[in-house]
Amino acid sequence: MSGVGVLTVHHEEEGRRTIRAVVSGAPGFHHAGEAASAEEALELAMALRPDLALIAAGMPGIDGRETRERLTAALPETVVVLLDESDVESRAGASLRALWERKAEE
Repeated sequence: MSGVGVLTVHHEEEGRRTIRAVVSGAPGFHHAGEAASAEEALELAMALRPDLALIAAGMPGIDGRETRERLTAALPETVVVLLDESDVESRAGASLRALWERKAEE
């Protein structure tokens, strides 16, 4: 698939659904996969090698910050954005726009 591949990481189905809808509606982006936990996210990221990972900051267990650190260490080419629970939809959309602009400049 062409365009920017996005991995969604959120512990709640509603959060994943919201992010999936934002990604699906953004030209030039496609939903590469989704995970409900840090462990699942890291495994999927290694297999999918997404361009962008949108990660909920407040996940139980291994939180979003630790997930970001591990993912960035394993795949430094993947852009990782932490999403605050209170503004998942707006932050996801803003992240997609920023990455799209950055890719356009390359």
